[in-house]
Amino acid sequence: MQETTTAELRPQAGVGLADPAPSLAPAAGKRLVTTQSSVHLRHRLTSAILQVSRAGARMLSEEVDYGRLLLFSPVLLGAGSALWFLAATDIPVGPLLLGLSALTVAVLVAGSGRPVLQITLLALALVVSGMLCSQFESWRASTVILDSSVTTTVTGRVERREGDDRGRWRYILAVAGTAEPEVKRPPRRITVIARGADAPFEIGDIITGRARLTPPAGPALPALNDFSFGAYFDGIGANGFFYGAPTKLDPQVEPPRARWTSDALLERLYRLRSGIGDRIRSILPGDTGAFAAALVTDERRAISNETTEALRQSGLAHIIAISGLNMALSAGIFFVGFRMLLSLFPGVAQAHPTKKFAAAGALIAVSAYFLISGFAVSAERAFIMMAIMLVAVFFDRPSISLRNVALSALVIIAISPSEVLGPSFQMSFAATLALVSVYQLWKDRPVRQNALLKMPALRPIVAVVRFFGGVFLTSLIGGFSTALFSIEHFHRLTAYGLPANLATMPIISFIVMPAGLLAMLLMPFGLDTLPWRVVGFGLDLVIAVAKTISGWGGNIDIGRLPGWYFSVAVAGFLLMSLLRTRLRHVGTALIAVSTVTVLVLPASRPPDLVISEDGALVAVVATAALASNRERPSDFIFSQWQRALVLPTHHPPKMLDGPAVPEEKDRRLRLSREQQNEARIAIRTAAAEGEAERFSCVKKAWCTARLANGHVVTVIENAAYLGPACDAGDIVVTSVRLRFASCRSGAALFTGETLRRTGSLELRFADSGLEVTTAFDALSRPWMRHRAYDWRNDRFIDSGPSSVSDSGG
Repeated sequence: MQETTTAELRPQAGVGLADPAPSLAPAAGKRLVTTQSSVHLRHRLTSAILQVSRAGARMLSEEVDYGRLLLFSPVLLGAGSALWFLAATDIPVGPLLLGLSALTVAVLVAGSGRPVLQITLLALALVVSGMLCSQFESWRASTVILDSSVTTTVTGRVERREGDDRGRWRYILAVAGTAEPEVKRPPRRITVIARGADAPFEIGDIITGRARLTPPAGPALPALNDFSFGAYFDGIGANGFFYGAPTKLDPQVEPPRARWTSDALLERLYRLRSGIGDRIRSILPGDTGAFAAALVTDERRAISNETTEALRQSGLAHIIAISGLNMALSAGIFFVGFRMLLSLFPGVAQAHPTKKFAAAGALIAVSAYFLISGFAVSAERAFIMMAIMLVAVFFDRPSISLRNVALSALVIIAISPSEVLGPSFQMSFAATLALVSVYQLWKDRPVRQNALLKMPALRPIVAVVRFFGGVFLTSLIGGFSTALFSIEHFHRLTAYGLPANLATMPIISFIVMPAGLLAMLLMPFGLDTLPWRVVGFGLDLVIAVAKTISGWGGNIDIGRLPGWYFSVAVAGFLLMSLLRTRLRHVGTALIAVSTVTVLVLPASRPPDLVISEDGALVAVVATAALASNRERPSDFIFSQWQRALVLPTHHPPKMLDGPAVPEEKDRRLRLSREQQNEARIAIRTAAAEGEAERFSCVKKAWCTARLANGHVVTVIENAAYLGPACDAGDIVVTSVRLRFASCRSGAALFTGETLRRTGSLELRFADSGLEVTTAFDALSRPWMRHRAYDWRNDRFIDSGPSSVSDSGG
């Protein structure tokens, strides 16, 4: 049968057909080889995927066995808090509590037999718990924020005070009342700057004076830091300054307070803190004394701007804040010193656990340090972390471990979940997490004995090399671990932080902190002058190093990065730091891929125009500079613009001659028809003949600029120029709170009233029209609600900022 088939398939001679064998056989062979290669490739790919899956499961099982998944609990709790704070509206508590209860029951039902399901449910429960913690903190704060700027007579009780290098004092007042006018929604606590008083007021004094109060600032640009968010959770409802020196009132006008209430105890602590700061500054004058006082009491305003800027540019600003470095050095010095003191008594050392005694003494020392530090957030975080590490010594547990860091983070997030979004929390824990993670990798490395290093003659050299090597690695790891957060929050990096820290850490560790600790112990006896002089000598060296290195320059402006990059890079950093197996390289890959993507993809288009939230400051975003409508713009806002947009150069406006606005009339000025025509012609002429992308201004009247695309923007300080500005320009901005939000001419109008509800703006011209990006899309969150308050009707207006967006269209 087989032969017959073969014969039939064979072609007959004499037929004029081509022999198919030479063409079909190679094609069939090629298909066969291709099919075999594809099958082989799929088999190898499937095998590789299975091997990677098995390896991943094995490494994940190892991570679980080592308890590494427990380290992710603060990450999940913090993620839930961040989601709640970043949400457009408050998430109802009822569904959250119901969801948490259901997840708890599900975890118990799942049991240990289904570990993957149980871990997933626990993760979801932690996220929901973070949301609930955020809601409870918001309720606990319930800060009343001033709705709009006002000049009023304020009476309040001094809760804290802090001086600066120009003789001014900033007071935190518990507001007792307002008058002329009486504020309908007065904040309970405000910060006010006073000048001109012969002596500062003491904590507990009741003072009164005429003051200008403003709400806490919102973001300088959309997606930048919202200062009203921090003020809300700090309990500060307004900022301001006194006109002239306030006066002290008789305390008998206030009802007497109980002697041992929590407020009275806090008042005593703040009075003690202020007394310590005054004592230090009386011994060490100038920046040296202000620096020393900042290390003890966290009062930083007395340090001059020059020294503060030098410390920041050199990467040494972290020394000023009472943070992990200060707490660790003070606890370590006390721990080692007290233990060495106990070792001088052999009977005590042999009969008692001196290590635990030293840990208890160090715990008392850092507790006292925390109490006089003013309860700053960085100090609170450092104290909790250090307390957990010292308590671990009592139970013979390792004090430096990732579990202790995780436990510290859990406590802080549960108490103050709002800190999760702050740069202080993020940078502090990033540095601590990276250092402890590297320390554990170093501790678990295979140790090789080197007899040469044990030679007595080389021991001093080895000790010095190890110390500076440790400082070098600590500074390097800390710098790399906080770089991401510095870029996200401050939009820049410090290039010379490593040499600055190498030069100053020995001074801080061996001169400043030991002498400062001794001075604090001797201060009650009045014997602290000489130790403070030693501290001053060390700090003078630190300031000299900071000014020298800041003179090198080295600030690297990065600007704003895409919003997704920070989240992805942080996830990669956490995987790198918290995992111990090769799974941590997944985090390395995330950081590398996201960074390369940001570098390769084109940068987002910058705005054409930026407007501050009060409309007083406007800037044209030119090719190489920011051109503002102010000769001396507010550094608080303008510096944030420059860093975010990476435009350090400022083009001030060109001042023109024009009619001045009478001082006594100010914004109530009315223009005649002839004056309006003259103003309209002047604005059009200045826009047409002036330099492109640069403002031309008439003082106290108007500023106008012609953009590169031909559009004209006009900023008016006086509402009397609104008509001419609308007729002559395409965009009109004013800080005056008008009752209407559009120009009859069709020009886009942004007023103090609309900007109050939208916050700062970014404007871009597109083919479809004017694109407006607002700082606030809605005003439903507690720290934003004051922007929707109408004091005339004493109610909140719930309409969103759509009117501004519409006008910009």
